[in-house]
Amino acid sequence: MSLILTLTINPAIDRNVTVDRLVFEDRAYILSTREAAGGRGINASCVIQSFGAETVAIAICGGKSGKHLEEFLGKCGFPFELVRVRQQIRTNITIADKHGLAVKLNEHGPSLTESELAKVVKAVRQRLKDATWLMLCGSIPPGVPADFYARLIHTATKQGVQTLVDTDGDALEAALDAKPTVVTPNQQEAERLLSRALLTRNHFQEAAERIRGMGARNVVLSLGARGALGAFEDKSVWEATPPRVEALCPIGAGDAMAAAFVWAMDHDPSPVEALRWGVAAGTASARLPGVSFASLEQTSEVLARVEARRLS
Repeated sequence: MSLILTLTINPAIDRNVTVDRLVFEDRAYILSTREAAGGRGINASCVIQSFGAETVAIAICGGKSGKHLEEFLGKCGFPFELVRVRQQIRTNITIADKHGLAVKLNEHGPSLTESELAKVVKAVRQRLKDATWLMLCGSIPPGVPADFYARLIHTATKQGVQTLVDTDGDALEAALDAKPTVVTPNQQEAERLLSRALLTRNHFQEAAERIRGMGARNVVLSLGARGALGAFEDKSVWEATPPRVEALCPIGAGDAMAAAFVWAMDHDPSPVEALRWGVAAGTASARLPGVSFASLEQTSEVLARVEARRLS
């Protein structure tokens, strides 16, 4: 069985609070609170494992919150490797109501030393020999060089491992130069990368094609409830549209989309079908309460109603 390796270099303890309603200048009542291991790569491994595939999650770990992270990961059901760092990892807070509104408050994360970064690189390199995909997910902590992901892409490519990058800002721009297999920006990340507003389908198509021209072999532009647009290596552009659902919490849906895309590509290298699987996973996860991820069965049910249309 093939292995999908994920890296979360800026993990968190996710504190998820569900309230009756989110409104300004008025009180809200807490309905439930729970904590879990957080970070895009860890979320991706959760989805991959629930789909029945093999995954290993690599993450940094430090301080009291790092101990909590290790405890939570021990209950997730997939193998993981933690790189110990001196400073405490971050805690992120998500507040969501039963109507689908949500607010996400993220800390920046710890500063890492050069020796700690070297340990992360070593951990990834040692696992690459068994991997088919390397997913580089989430923000990089303060002080980490913007080309950190780019270096890992070069390393993975030399070993024949495909790469997905799901990040933002300078780290995304630098990663594109390394020609990753696929990048999965959402609309806001693409707008920041291109320094322009994206408002129409033509804007989305132009953005995806432009990002592919910046170095990525494939681009999946996540558009939330509108689905996603894929600009692929064969120069085709496709739009995948989900069915209308009641979205209870869209946070984490992008992580589910990226994970399902890689999972699908690992089974059948058809980017259009992988795009449909990604949109289905994101949509199925968004209709669950709190920050939750849909199972393979729940995703398959939505997949049957995801439409794909070629734009060019």
